[in-house]
Amino acid sequence: MMRAIVLSAGQGSRLLPLTMDRPKCLLPVGSRSVLQWQIEALGQSREIDEVVVVTGFKAAMVEDALSRMPSAGTRVTTIFNPFYAIADNLASCWMARDFMDGDFMIVNGDSLFEVAVLPRIIDGAAAAINLTVNRKSAYDSDDMKVSLNGDRVSAVGKTLMPSETDAESIGLVIFKGDGPARFRATMDISMREGWGVGAWYLQVIDRLAKEGHVGATDIGNLGWGEIDFPSDLEAVSRLAAQWERLRIVA
Repeated sequence: MMRAIVLSAGQGSRLLPLTMDRPKCLLPVGSRSVLQWQIEALGQSREIDEVVVVTGFKAAMVEDALSRMPSAGTRVTTIFNPFYAIADNLASCWMARDFMDGDFMIVNGDSLFEVAVLPRIIDGAAAAINLTVNRKSAYDSDDMKVSLNGDRVSAVGKTLMPSETDAESIGLVIFKGDGPARFRATMDISMREGWGVGAWYLQVIDRLAKEGHVGATDIGNLGWGEIDFPSDLEAVSRLAAQWERLRIVA
């Protein structure tokens, strides 16, 4: 069994004014909020026994919404990140580090995915740290690009050159075996060295990848989307409408 840690502390400033009075995770996508899609998908996994949601902007609103969401019997816990306005998402991971004492999964708070993604990546996670990726024909400057060497990750970052890019991260990472300890140790180093507060957690994954510790699982043609800009919200809403029609997601 494993925990899922959902990073939902941010406001989503690039989505303003939509996020003026609510966090990105509570934006509506079809009939549900972003967070409700995630909670329902995670709740359907037999491998996940607890969901930990890291809150920040409008935390009380998120907690209230969670109290009214069905979770298929999966325990849902919240942690408040008081540094959400001045730090990036590695700080949210830092706040949740006590929940990283066993196998766990990090879920970006702005990533949506169909339910079939979860068994694909849990069953396919051969490495102790496993990054979930997808391939496409071209990548833009905002994509979190991934360089692969077979089924191993050699680098992760937005600034990778086209010749170095083989896939993009979809915002799901699995840690098992000694993976949690490696991630916590490198995260601790980042905070002690002073670069962690303003860092993405994938910068820690990049460092671990360069040491040979990170594998990759490609979701193939399974559906997913992320929400950074208003146009993304429109695209993901169309995808979610397909899931509802096909009952791919509860």
